[in-house]
Amino acid sequence: MTLRLPIDDALPDLTAAMAARGMAVLQAPPGAGKTTRVPLALMAQVQGRIVMLEPRRLAARAAAERMAETLGETVGQTVGYRIRGEAKVSAATRIEVVTEGILTRMIQSDAELPGIGCLIFDEFHERSLNADLGLALALEIRAALRDDLQILVMSATLDAAPVAALMGSAPMITSEGRAFPVETRWLPRPPDASMRYEAAVAGLVVQAAEDTAEGGLLVFLPGEGEIRRVESALRGRLPDQFDIRPLFGAMEFAAQRAALAPAAAGRRKVVLATSIAETSLTIPDIRVVVDGGRARRARFDPNSGMSRLVTERVTRAEAEQRRGRAGRVATGTCYRLWTKGEEGGLQAFPPAEIEAADLTALALELALWGGGDLPFLTPPHPGTLAEARALLASLGALEQGRITAHGRRLAALPLHPRLGHMLALAGPEAAPLAALMADRDPLKAAPPDLTLRLRALADLRKFEAETPWQIARPALERIREEARRLARAVPREGAAALSPAQMAALAYPDRIGLRRKGEAPRWLLSGGKGAAMEPGTPLAGARLIVATDLDGDAREAAVRQAIAISEPELRAVHGDQIGWQDLCEWSRREGRVLARRQERFGALVLADQPWPDAPPEALARAALEGLRQIGLTFSPAARRLRARIELARAGGDAWPDCRDDALLATAEDWLLPYLGKARTEADLRSLDLHDALLSRLDWGQQAELDRLVPAHFTTPLGRKVPIDYDGDHPSIEIRLQEMFGVATHPTVGQARKPLRVTLLSPGQKPIQVTLDIPGFWRTSYADVRKDMRGQYPRHPWPEDPLEAEPTLRAKPRGT
Repeated sequence: MTLRLPIDDALPDLTAAMAARGMAVLQAPPGAGKTTRVPLALMAQVQGRIVMLEPRRLAARAAAERMAETLGETVGQTVGYRIRGEAKVSAATRIEVVTEGILTRMIQSDAELPGIGCLIFDEFHERSLNADLGLALALEIRAALRDDLQILVMSATLDAAPVAALMGSAPMITSEGRAFPVETRWLPRPPDASMRYEAAVAGLVVQAAEDTAEGGLLVFLPGEGEIRRVESALRGRLPDQFDIRPLFGAMEFAAQRAALAPAAAGRRKVVLATSIAETSLTIPDIRVVVDGGRARRARFDPNSGMSRLVTERVTRAEAEQRRGRAGRVATGTCYRLWTKGEEGGLQAFPPAEIEAADLTALALELALWGGGDLPFLTPPHPGTLAEARALLASLGALEQGRITAHGRRLAALPLHPRLGHMLALAGPEAAPLAALMADRDPLKAAPPDLTLRLRALADLRKFEAETPWQIARPALERIREEARRLARAVPREGAAALSPAQMAALAYPDRIGLRRKGEAPRWLLSGGKGAAMEPGTPLAGARLIVATDLDGDAREAAVRQAIAISEPELRAVHGDQIGWQDLCEWSRREGRVLARRQERFGALVLADQPWPDAPPEALARAALEGLRQIGLTFSPAARRLRARIELARAGGDAWPDCRDDALLATAEDWLLPYLGKARTEADLRSLDLHDALLSRLDWGQQAELDRLVPAHFTTPLGRKVPIDYDGDHPSIEIRLQEMFGVATHPTVGQARKPLRVTLLSPGQKPIQVTLDIPGFWRTSYADVRKDMRGQYPRHPWPEDPLEAEPTLRAKPRGT
C-alpha cells in the first residue's frame, strides 16, 4: 500500500489548474512529497514527455529512482534521468529528471522542444541562475512557439505571488507539509574565537549525540573540506553505535546511497552534509539537526574572473529549512552553532544567483538565443551584463553584440566561456588545465605556480616523492575525472599545439602581467590592475606571467595562482593584439610632456622608444593635460581681462564663461594654439593667458567690452588709469586733485557698477576711499582739505572742488 503524503490532498486542484491554464505555481514545504508525486500525477494528462529540473545531480537521481520504484520499474523505463556525464533514458521514458544546465542545452538545441509537453521547475526557491534562465526561456517559448507547452513551478519557501504574476497570473496551489514539533537549542554564548570552526561543530555534534536517545543526526556544513575535517575530529569521540556518513555532491553515488539509507537495527548515523540535504532529498530516521551556520554559494569573484563558491553565514530562511529536517518522521531537536541573540543579525533570504554570480555564461546563452528582453523574475544588472559581453567580445564569442561561430562552440562546452575558449582552441591537451582552473586548488599552502598543480595531476606518486606540499586527494581525483570528460568534448583535429602558459593566456588575456621595475615581485596586468607576489617564491623573478587567480585587493592583488610565459609565447597567441602606438602624454611624475613610441599589449609596454617627430598638436594636447592637472595661472593682465569678461557676463549670457572649471573644460577650443612650445611645468606656470582669453571674443565683443567694462578709466586730464577688477568692486587709485570738477561717479558694466575710487594725496598716500565722488565733495572733503592744506601747501585745495580745474601741478615756489 502506498504511503499517503501531504501533497496528495493538493493534487486534484493542481491537475485541474494545469489542465485549465497550462501553468501553475505550487507551494509545498520539504517533505510534502511534491518532487516524486506531482510528475506521476500529471503524466496521464500531458501529451509527450515531462521534463523536471532538479538543482542537484544527487536529487535528480534520487527523484527518478523513487518514482520508478513507485511504478515498480527500474530507472530508464517510464522514469529516467539525465545529468552531466550520465543518462538513463529510453524510448519509453515519459518523465525525465534533468539538472538545470541540461534543460538549457535542450532549449538552445531546438526551441520548439519537440516531444516535450510539460516543464517542471522543482526547488525554484533556490533561485539558481540556470533555473531563472530556464524559466525565462520556457515562458518565451510558450508565448511565441508553443502555446500548448505546460509549465509548473514548484517551491518550498518562495513567495509565489511574483512568480505567478510573471507567468501571467498563473494559479497558485498550496500544500501543507507534514512536520512534527522541533525544539531549537542555541549556544549559551558565542564559540571561542580561538577554536577552529570544525572543532566547534564536532563538539556540538558530540553534545547532541549525548543529549538525544534515538534517531539519526543530520549535520549541515558548507562543503567537502569542512565535512572531512569534522569527520576526522569526531573519530573516537562518539559512542560505538554511531556511523558517520558524509554526503556531498561530488561523492561517488554508492557513498551517497549509504548516507541516504536507513541505519541498521540498533545503530544511529551521523550524516555530515552540505546544503544538498536542505530540500529535495528525504533522509529516513533523522531526528536531530546540527546546523553549523554556514552555507556555500556562487558569487562572482573578480579575482578569478569567474564565479566561485564562497562561504557565508546562513540566512534565516535556510536555517528554518534545515531545522525542519529534524521533524520529518517524529519530534526532533535542532542545535544551532550560534546564540539566540545572533539570530537577528542573519539575512532573511539568500540572494538570487543572478544578483551575485558571474553573468558571462548567461550573456553567452542570451546571445545564442538571439537577444531580446526575456521575462526574468530578477532581471540581470545592466552594468554587470555589459561587462560580461565585453569579455565575450574579447574572446571572439561576440561580434557587434551577435554570437559568432566560435561563440556557439563555447556555448556547447560545459565550462565558463574563458575556459571554454581555451579548450576550443587548444583542444584535449588543455583539458587538465581547464579542469584545474575550474575547481578549487588541490594543493595546500603551496607556491602559486600552476605548473606544480599540473605535475601533481600528471604523476601524483612522483610529485609526492619530490615535493613537500599536501595534496587534497579527493579534489585531485575529481579534477582528473573532469579533465577526462572535457578531453572528450573537443576534437583533437585543428587544435593548436600550445604550452600550458599559452593556454592560460587564452583564458585570461586581461591577466597577463609584466614585471615592474625594482626588486619587489610586482606586475602590471594587461587589464590595467596591479599584482604582487611574496618575495622568494619560484615565480618571483618572472618577467611575464599569466595570473589566473588573485586575492581581493583592488589596488594591487596578491597572486594566488599563476604561470610564467615568455614573450615569444605571448606573441604567438596574442600577436594580433600587440601593436605600436604613438604616445604623447603628460607625465605627472616628471612634470613634463613625454613623446614615445610604444609596443603595447593592453596596458603592458613591451618596447619603448622616443618619438622625435611628434606633431605639434599632439604635444600641445599633452601639455594641455598637464595644465589641467596643475591648474591655470594668470598674469596680472590676464586676471584683469578675465574679471572684465565675467563682469560683462553678469549682464547677459552672450559672453563666454571665464570661471576656472569652464575654462579648463573648453581649453581645447581656445588655448591649444597659444601653448606654443610649452613642454614643462615651469613653461606652463609662466604662460601668459591674456591673448588666449582675448581670442574668445570676436571683434564686436572686444569693442563692446571696452565700452561696457573698460580696461582703463580716463581721467578729466585724459590720462588712462588701469582699473583693477579683483574684489567686490572694480577699483582705481588716483590723485584727488585730478578729480576736481567730477560731478558724476564713474561706473562700469550694464549694471553701472560704481568704481571704488581711492583718492591719493600729492604724496601718493590714500586719504579717502569712496563709491560716491559727488557725496565726498559735499561731506568729507572739507575735513580732508583742512588736514591736507598744511601738509601740502603748494597744491590746490579749493573750497569748491566742483568748480575747480583738475590738475596734477603744484603752485610755483614763492606764490
